[in-house]
Formats: sequence, C-alpha cells, structure tokens
Amino acid sequence: MKRIVAMLSLLTAGVVLGMPAQDVGTLQGRVTDAAGAPLPGVRVTAVEVAGGTRRETATDAQGAYSLSLPVGTYTVRVALAAFAAEERRDVRISSAATTRLDLTLRPAELEESVAATAAATPAPVQKQQARSMEIQSLGYVAGLAGRAAPMAAPAFSDFDTEAYARIDEIGFRDPAKQPLSTFSVDVDTASYANVRRFLADGRLPPKDAVRIEELVNYFGYDYPVPAKGQPFSVTSEVAACPWKPEHRLVLVGLRGRPLPEDDLPGKNLVFLLDVSGSMNDPSKLPLLKRSMSLLVRHLTARDRVAIVVYAGASGLVLPSTPGDRADEIEAALGRLEAGGSTHGSAGIQLAYSVAQESFVEGGVNRVILATDGDFNVGVTDMGALTRLIEEKREGGVFLSVLGFGTGNLKDSAMEALADRGNGNYAYIDSLHEARKVLVSQAGGTLVTIAKDVKIQVEFNPARVAAYRLVGYENRMLAAEDFDDDTKDAGEIGADHRVTALYEVVPAGVEVELSGVSDLKYQQKPTLTAAAGSGELLAVKLRYKAPDGDVSRLISRTLRDAGRAEPPSTNLGFAAAVAEFALLLRDSEFKGNASYAQVLELARKNRGQDPHNYRGEFIALVEMARELQAPQVAIEGR
Repeated sequence: MKRIVAMLSLLTAGVVLGMPAQDVGTLQGRVTDAAGAPLPGVRVTAVEVAGGTRRETATDAQGAYSLSLPVGTYTVRVALAAFAAEERRDVRISSAATTRLDLTLRPAELEESVAATAAATPAPVQKQQARSMEIQSLGYVAGLAGRAAPMAAPAFSDFDTEAYARIDEIGFRDPAKQPLSTFSVDVDTASYANVRRFLADGRLPPKDAVRIEELVNYFGYDYPVPAKGQPFSVTSEVAACPWKPEHRLVLVGLRGRPLPEDDLPGKNLVFLLDVSGSMNDPSKLPLLKRSMSLLVRHLTARDRVAIVVYAGASGLVLPSTPGDRADEIEAALGRLEAGGSTHGSAGIQLAYSVAQESFVEGGVNRVILATDGDFNVGVTDMGALTRLIEEKREGGVFLSVLGFGTGNLKDSAMEALADRGNGNYAYIDSLHEARKVLVSQAGGTLVTIAKDVKIQVEFNPARVAAYRLVGYENRMLAAEDFDDDTKDAGEIGADHRVTALYEVVPAGVEVELSGVSDLKYQQKPTLTAAAGSGELLAVKLRYKAPDGDVSRLISRTLRDAGRAEPPSTNLGFAAAVAEFALLLRDSEFKGNASYAQVLELARKNRGQDPHNYRGEFIALVEMARELQAPQVAIEGR
C-alpha cells in the first residue's frame, strides 16, 4: 500500500518518462595546454549546426572528455579560465561511431585582443567587448548547462527574488576588555561559486552575497597531515597585513585527517530533489541531474542511494538501491521533469524516513537536498522545519544542501538548513563545480570526521592593541559556548582544510575602538606572567567524534617577532582572497586594498594549482576590476 501511495505521489510531483532514444554517436578527445599537460575542468560545448541540439561536459583529471550526440554536424567549443577559447566547426557525428577531437588551449591575451580592434570600435563598445571576452575566457563558468553562448550584453530578470542575510562586519576589539574570540568553523563554499556566477554574468555581486570566510575556504591550503591518532593538524602564522601594513595578519589553519579510499565508510544517501516549476531552467534541474550522476558514478556496492522528489506533493522515485547499480540510478534521474509548486517540508520528512530505514551503523547517513531554495508552499514555520532537521541530526542523519540556478536563490535559508543539519552548503553553477564538490572533495563533503568544531583565540593584551576576525560573522559564539558541549557548531570532513584570518593591531599602534567607557567599580584585569612570554595569542580547538557527545581539546600558541619576511604561500594566497572579498563588499576595513595588489599577491602565491582553481580566481579578479571601474566613475569615487 505504501508503494502505491508513493507511486501516486510520484505522478503528482511531475516525474515523467523520458523521450525515445535517438540515433547517436560519440565525440571524444583530450584537452591539453601548450606543453602537452592535461587540463581538467575544461568546458566542452557541442552545438548542432542545423537542429540546434546543444550538449556540454567538462574534462576529467586527465583532460579527457566524452559526449553522446545525435547524428549531425556540430560546432565544438572548449574554454577554461585564463585560456583563450578554441572552436572547431563542421565536426561530423556518425551513427554508432566515435569521432576523435583533441584540442590545445593557450593562455588568453585579452588586452592585446581588445587593443587590436580599438581603433575601429567606439569606446563604450570596446568596454563591453572586453567584458564579454573575459566572461568567455571563464568557459565553464560563463555558460551554465544548456545556456546559449555568451551574449554581448547579459539579460537579467526583472523578477529577481534572491535573498541574502545581512552581514554586519566584525569590528576591532580591545583584548583588555574582550580577550576571547570564539566561533564555529565553516567549510561551506557556496558564496565563492555564487560570486563567480555574478561576475561571469557581467555584474558585481550584492555585498551580502560575499561571505569572506567562504571565499577563503574555497581553496585548499598546504597544511600538514595530522599526526597519527589525531583528527586535525593546527597551523598558525603571522605576517604583515597587505591592506594595512602597520597591522599584522594572523592565519589559523586546520586540516582534517585524510581517509584512504579503502577506509571510507559505506554511504547511505538520499537525494532530495526539487522538481517544482521554479526548477524548469537549464541551470537548475538539467544541471542538477547531471551533477548527481557524477556522484553516482563513483559509488560502490557498499553504498546505497534513494531518490525522493518534491513539488506539489512528495514521492519516492527510487527506493534505496546499491551504489553499483549506477545505470538504474541514473535512469531514475533521467526521467525527472520539473512542474508544480514547492512543498519542501513534506519532502524532507519523507527523505529522512527513507534514510532512517536504510541506516548504516558507523557509516555516512545523509540527505542531500538539491534546490533553488524556494520553499514557497507548505512551509509556514521555518522554526518547525529547522527543529525537525536538528532532531534528525541527533539520530545520525545529516543534511547537506546544494543550491542551483539564478533569480530566486534563497541563499540565507539554504545556509541555515545545512548548518542545522550538520552538513555543508555548496552552490553548483557548472559541472566543473559539481565535480569539485561531489567527486574530487567527496570525502570532505560527505564523510564527517568531527562535529561541533569550535575555535577560541585568546589575545595577549601586552602584545595586541586590538584585533578583528575577518569574516565568520554568522558563526560567532559567546565565549562561554566554547566549553559548553550542548552548543552546536561546525563539522569537518575527511581531508578538509579550514582557514581563519585575524587582523591584529600591535601594541603601541594607534587604533580607534568602540565600546563601553571605563567602569566605576572595576579596573582593568591584572596581567599574568604569561603576558610577558612574547606570545601573541593562544588558540584552542574543541571537537567531538561524529557519534560522540563529549568534546576534546587541542591548544597551541603563536609568537610574533614582528619581522617583515614575506608570508608563506598559504597566508599569501588566503590574504589575496580576503582582500578581494573586502573590495567586493566595499568594506569599511579595506584600508588601502586594491585589485592590483590582490593580483600581485595571488600570482606570487599561486603555488601548486593542478585544477586551475587559483588561475580561475585570478581571472575573476581581473573581471571584477573591469566591472568596478565604470561603477566608480558613475558614483564619482
């Protein structure tokens, strides 16, 4: 009887059978740089000359790609950030045959290309063409799945209902009055991908869409592997602050224990997929289905997947199925179609029920919610919804959230649900990003090695006149929460890296501080002997095992000799990303930050960049600088 009800619900959710198979062939190849090295993450797009069929994919770690295409003649275009796009016309796809097309990408030379046509092009058009070329150079970023080729001027909807929580930046604090800074770790990366989407569309992001810590933590850093038996390594470093040279910049970095493939626990995953009418867009449900397929292809017989959909009603599309039956799982994904209004609450309840039925002791039990975040029908009490999610996390079923699409992204609601569910929040703007989140970093995304991870930093008033945490505004905790094991905090996955930055004003340097006036009945606290030790600060870390209730403590100290040596590659690149975020936010704390300085720092500290993530960042900074210039001119700044 339950199965009959589920099938009826499935019909009302808008799930329909796919179209009959077409006569198809295969396009395969490899994309390399000029030196012959493979280029991963290259966007490969094939557009049929006559029929208008459009397909796209991205190259894997070896630079290889494969596309199944209906028989016909195609124009094939490949593009990657910081490289000049390549195009091949009249590529013929024959029935049941494989066409081979290998391509080489070379570094983009945008300024020379624009200058070559400047004499014949009006100045306003020059700027738009330069911007368009920069967008195209991003390749897989500029055009989401199914979107038409980049246009000369992007069109934006008049009905933009995207929602972002207000961010009030943390100001400088006096360590004599507030010596402790306490916050929950954050491993979300949605803000970076979302900022990238705005820039690729040719516009600056809203200030509140820029969460500094998520931009910084989008990138991996070369922190040491934890010692045997330890879940984390803790790294700290201090150097001059780039945007305020008289200040110091402190890095606190964590790295979670990596797990070999053979040691990864079995996964019990429930895909909770939004198939409502708002998902009827190429950058939403079609990209969602292809993204989940990437994850499915890397599962094994130890893993299980179920698919629940929700729209006007909720339905079980696929009962819990062994992960090695990828064809069956992908077929269920392929039959999904968008239609109906959104009823997220009922879908979540069904997904948790399915996850509980297939619960794996000692394994990964997780609901993965994929949506544009528009819970607009059936949810009148978000408090009740978050309490449900909190209740289920205590039973061992965690929740991760994947955001898709533009126009009505409910960023703040999605972040809150992931936080309450002991999971991650990521924004998927391309297959390249889906591969990063769901394949390359699947251990960190899906396999939790520690929960309720909190950091508390104590600053030495003898060495520090003031300090401020850069970012983490919505992760702040009260000082007393650090030792309270009932307080929820962030989670860290296998081999995850977490980075936090503090801007520190050394003792003796003038700084304006806001705060309460001197007290009548108390004086400043007396310094202890440790204040004269030369230590700048002490870092404490608390965490629990994934199934534990009692936290454990790790402590470290950091000294600052005040030397002017350049920062490590880790701190140098993290500082470049943070400075970029300060500029995007037009932060009151940006000091003498500039795009030129960000680019210099990023290029100098790019380090090992096998997937070109840092190269893409450099391209985004160049694009933001171009977009910022006319805005500054208009505002007279």
